[in-house]
Amino acid sequence: MNTNQAAGAAAGATAQTPLLRNRFFQTILMSNIMLQIGIWVRNFAILLYVTDQTNNDPIAVSLISVAEFSPIFLFAFIGGTFADRWLPKRTMIWCDLMSAASVVLVLVALVYESWAAVYFATFLSATLSQFSAPSSMKLFKQHVPQEQLQSAMGIFQTLMAVFLIAGPSVGTIVYQNFGIHVSIGVMGVASFLSALILFRLPQDKAITRRDPEAKPTSVMTEMKEGLRYVWGSRVLRTMCITFALAGLSGGIAQTLGLFVVTERLGQPKEFLQYVLMISGIGMLIGGAFITVVSKKMSPVKMLALALGVSAVGTVGVGYSMNVPFTLSLQLIMGMIFPMVHISINTIMLKWSAPEFIGRVSGTLGPMYMGAMVLMMALAGPLKTILPLTTIYTLSGLLMLAGVLSLVPLFKRQAPEPAATSISA
Repeated sequence: MNTNQAAGAAAGATAQTPLLRNRFFQTILMSNIMLQIGIWVRNFAILLYVTDQTNNDPIAVSLISVAEFSPIFLFAFIGGTFADRWLPKRTMIWCDLMSAASVVLVLVALVYESWAAVYFATFLSATLSQFSAPSSMKLFKQHVPQEQLQSAMGIFQTLMAVFLIAGPSVGTIVYQNFGIHVSIGVMGVASFLSALILFRLPQDKAITRRDPEAKPTSVMTEMKEGLRYVWGSRVLRTMCITFALAGLSGGIAQTLGLFVVTERLGQPKEFLQYVLMISGIGMLIGGAFITVVSKKMSPVKMLALALGVSAVGTVGVGYSMNVPFTLSLQLIMGMIFPMVHISINTIMLKWSAPEFIGRVSGTLGPMYMGAMVLMMALAGPLKTILPLTTIYTLSGLLMLAGVLSLVPLFKRQAPEPAATSISA
C-alpha cells in the first residue's frame, strides 16, 4: 500500500466515526451554545436599552451595529494572520476569558450611569471573535474529516437558526425582567463557561512550516503573502467584489429593520423579535433541504441564487405595509440564508490552501463587513433624508450587482486539494 492509499484508508476510517461522537465537534458545539446565549441576550438587551435611553434615535441605534461589526473590518485580517501563527486552542480560551473579564469593566461603567459603555461591550467582544473564529476554522480542518464538513456546517447552521428563533425572546425577557446589568452579566458568565468547555479540546499540534529550514517570517510578511495569495486567485479576487456589494446591501437591512417594524408595519419595537423568529424558522426549514441542493449546484451558483432571492426580498420588505406579507418575505429569506452561509464556507475551503485559511478568511470577511459597517454608519443619516422605500431599493440593487459579479465564475471548477496552494 503506497502513501496515498494509506492516507485514504486512514481518512476513511476516521470518517466512520459519527460526527456527534467526535470529541472536538462536541466541545465546539457546547462552547457555541454558551456563546450564542450570551450574544443574543446582550444584543437584544442593548438594542432595547439604547432605544429607551435615546427615544428611538436612529443614529444611536445604527451605532450598535457599527460597534458589533466594525471590528470585523478592523481586525479580521490581523486576527486571521495570527490564527495561522498561534496555537488555536489556547487562542480561543484566552479570547473567551478576556471577553468575560471585560464585562466587569462595563458593569462598573453602568453603575456610574455611563450608559454608552454598552457599545464598548459589543465592540470588545466582536474584536476578540476575530482572533478566535479563524482558530476554530483551523481546528475544524484538523479534527473533522472533509466528507463530514458539510454536515458539521449544517448542524451549526441549525444552531444559529434555533437561536435566531429563541434568542430575541430570551433577550427581551431577560432585559424586561432583570434590566441591563443582569443582561450584560449573562454575557460574561456565558463567555467564562465557554472558556471552561474549550479545555476539553485536544491538545494543540505543533505549528509546522512549509519549509522547515526557512527563517521565521514576520507578521507583516505573512500578511503580505496572504494578500498576494487572494489577489492571485481569480475566484477569491471576485469574491472580494461580491462580498463588498453584499455588505453594502446588508448594512441597510441590518440597521433599519427596527424602523420597518415601527414605520412601515405600524407595530411596536418589540415586534422585531417576531420578525427575527420568522427568519429563524425559515433557516430551520432551509437547512433541511440545503444538503440536497448543494449536491446538485456548484457553490458559486448557489451563492448567486441566494443573493438574487435576497435582493428581491429586501426590496419587498422595504415597500410592504402588510404584516403577513413582510413575514412571508422574511421566511423566504431565512430559508435562503443557509445557502449563503454554506456556499461561502465551501468556496473558501475549496479554493484556499490550509496554511492560508486564516488569512483568506481575514481578507474576505473585512470586504463584507467593512462595506456593511460603512453602510451602517450611513444608514442612520440616510434615514433622516430619504424614505425607507428608497433606501431598501438601493439595498436590493446592490445585492443584484453582487449576483452579476459572480456570473463569470459559473464555469470555473475547484482545484484539486493538492493543487490548492499553487493555483486557485
